[in-house]
Amino acid sequence: MSASLDNNDAITVRRSELACPAHSLKMMTKAAASEADEVIFDLEDGCAPSRKAAARKTLVEAFTTLDFRGKIRAFRTNGIHTKFFYRDVIDVVEAAGRNIDVVVVPKVQDAADVLFADRLLTQIEQNIGLPVGRIRLEVLIESAKGVLHAEQIAASAPRLAGLIFGVVDYAGNIGARDTVREQFALYHYPKAKTVAAARAAGIDVVDGVTLQFRDPKQCEHDAHSAAQMGFDGKWAIHPDQVPVINRAFTPSQEEITRAREIIDLYEHSDVDSGVGAMVYKDEMVDAASLPAERKKLAIARKIGLV
Repeated sequence: MSASLDNNDAITVRRSELACPAHSLKMMTKAAASEADEVIFDLEDGCAPSRKAAARKTLVEAFTTLDFRGKIRAFRTNGIHTKFFYRDVIDVVEAAGRNIDVVVVPKVQDAADVLFADRLLTQIEQNIGLPVGRIRLEVLIESAKGVLHAEQIAASAPRLAGLIFGVVDYAGNIGARDTVREQFALYHYPKAKTVAAARAAGIDVVDGVTLQFRDPKQCEHDAHSAAQMGFDGKWAIHPDQVPVINRAFTPSQEEITRAREIIDLYEHSDVDSGVGAMVYKDEMVDAASLPAERKKLAIARKIGLV
């Protein structure tokens, strides 16, 4: 399920990832019924320490009873360096692993963190009879150390499906006064580094939250900025943000038409004349243009636009 652009079926659509607390079955039910491409039930920041153990049981109930309508089903553990992590993974995955697609690991700082989670999941999959690697990993890059090690993290394990940039924790880790509205100006470097690391490894990359969840214009601005920067999608913290985010990462009909025409033109030019570069509406097009166009078509197919 990596973002291979040579195979449309291999592209996983992650325009929106909606997170909600794992202790609330009501909120998880609402998230499962939302328009999000992926739902992430949260055992970390969404649960108070006194409720984490009980939340695991509620989480198992959600995974085994809810109708996710084809969404990617994920949950976020507590940090790998906390006392909660191993029980989060063992208790939830052993009980509901057949209904889980992704485990999201926060505050990953280096490749060793990913390998620890990978090996633990491998042992559980072997124990409950799942193919090794079926449950994927997404990891949050949300510290200075995580950003500096982003390339090694992204390339650390075949199970790894994507990186997520966590702006709130990153701001706290580096000592910023606040996360500000113009996060793309202030945090351009860590965002760009996270995108580059994911692309170099051939995996997905998702931008972090817009905290102003009652401000759809701010969410729209952030989502469009993330799409322009190369992110595949964006994290949502409220169901109302999901349609705003989905629109920003969904190709328009004009973009779909353009993508189809460019790909057809390139393929015909290759077959007919062996030309590797051609002109499309006064624009030079070559092989470097194809991955983005193929991805637009793949997303359109996945959500039924073509």
